[in-house]
Amino acid sequence: MTQDNATTVRRFTEEVITQGNIDSAAQFVWEDVVEEVPFPGQGPGLEGLKDVLRALRAAFPDLIFSVQEQIAEGDKVASRFEWTGTHQGTFLGVPATGRFVRVWGIVIDRLEEGRIRTTRIIMDTPGLMIQLGALAPPSA
Repeated sequence: MTQDNATTVRRFTEEVITQGNIDSAAQFVWEDVVEEVPFPGQGPGLEGLKDVLRALRAAFPDLIFSVQEQIAEGDKVASRFEWTGTHQGTFLGVPATGRFVRVWGIVIDRLEEGRIRTTRIIMDTPGLMIQLGALAPPSA
């Protein structure tokens, strides 16, 4: 079951996020999924998640989300990820810059009956904002 959970998370990231098949998210995620650390303005459940993913793909249409490593134990899967993309639309209030970004993070998913029940994403949002020029890099 543990390996199946890791495979489910990888398939979700590939098919839904990278390939942009957002409407197929329901086969991987429960309707009432709980995002423990929601994006600003993210609504509840699967629809809120789909809205965030649509906004991300609209802002970064060439987005590639890749799992770098995973640890699966019991009903939980921790994935260290990296995503890349070119900023071609407004995201988190920042208008398109045309800049290529590389963002790291970790997501911890808890699965139930083969689908994601809760998720917690920890992403380098300050690093993203620095790459977009919306935040000044720290001085040395």
